[in-house]
Amino acid sequence: MGQRGFVKRRGTTWTAYWKVEMPSGWKQRSKGGFPTKREAQRYLTDTLAALQSGTFADPSKVTLGDFLLHRWLPTKRTTLRPSTYDSYRRNIELHIVPAIGHVKLQQLSADQLDRFYADKLESGRLRGDGRGLAPKTVRYLHTTLHRALADAVRKNLIPRNVAAAADPPKLRQAGSGVMKTWTPDELRRFLLGVADDALGPAFWLAATTGMRRGEVLGLRWMDIDFPAGRLSVSQTVLNVAYEVVISTPKTSRGRRSIALDPPTLSILSRHRQNQLAQGGKDSAPPEASGLVFCHSDGGPIHPDLFTQSFERATKRLGLARIRLHDLRHTHATLGLAAGIPAKVMSDRLGHATVAFTQDVYMHAIPRMEEEAAQQIADLVLGPGSDEAFP
Repeated sequence: MGQRGFVKRRGTTWTAYWKVEMPSGWKQRSKGGFPTKREAQRYLTDTLAALQSGTFADPSKVTLGDFLLHRWLPTKRTTLRPSTYDSYRRNIELHIVPAIGHVKLQQLSADQLDRFYADKLESGRLRGDGRGLAPKTVRYLHTTLHRALADAVRKNLIPRNVAAAADPPKLRQAGSGVMKTWTPDELRRFLLGVADDALGPAFWLAATTGMRRGEVLGLRWMDIDFPAGRLSVSQTVLNVAYEVVISTPKTSRGRRSIALDPPTLSILSRHRQNQLAQGGKDSAPPEASGLVFCHSDGGPIHPDLFTQSFERATKRLGLARIRLHDLRHTHATLGLAAGIPAKVMSDRLGHATVAFTQDVYMHAIPRMEEEAAQQIADLVLGPGSDEAFP
């Protein structure tokens, strides 16, 4: 069996043609829509090579579901963090494939994606309560599709990424209701209220450092330098398909050193002493696992358990309901409002850039600018200049 082909310009795009020798004779196949001759030729070359090796599958017959589940996901298992891979898998299996998995990959359109996003926003929850998914969740579905289709373009399965022309929901700006923070008084009430809780020291650390949930649970005693008053973030505890997995920070900026205040150091020191004094046949010293916050056998605490404990404590204390992650936002907002430079807070939080920190916490910065304006006026014109210069 042999095959041959060529490329030809049709209107403003290029089309690849190839012939396959079948028992009944030569059959011509084609695929168009390539913006350049080079891309059409590359597709033709890959197609002829696949035909020669017997691995060719007619793209026109490949569905979106087949591509995502059997071609794209398997290649991502070794290149993504376990938690990221699991989130892709769940989104594909639970939301994308049931809704549009039957659509042929080459026939998928931006309009179909727009309708898919709209349906998920209106009634996309799997619990059958008729409620829709959050805009952030739907946008993550879009991100998954965009990345997968970009790979399909690169592999010449489709001529262009239709997700690039789709309109996913826009996210609300920080401070519009998604992010909630406590006042200093509310945070103080919370910290005093959980002082005797088993996870009290972990909540305290999260509140006074802005560390992420997984970073707090992944902290080891060897990561804390008590004399220097600092800790190093070097590993994190993740929830992957409800299994606890210990991993490393997602980015290099996530690996960082954080200064600790004296009260936090004191609480951590006392927590270590209590941990060592527990004893018992089912207990293990901190050195057994190295984790600062762990079960009596030294095993890591499940992230969901940590979140649920926080929610119960908040309800018990009668405080405004916020998410556990909002302790991080509270730390950042209070720090910026107190005049701590954005660069310092960005390093402390492990953000990729200072610009990201400023964008997320923009609601706290205007107050800083107002105070700066008054301080400059006082410096130049003297205190009470508003009265001297009516």
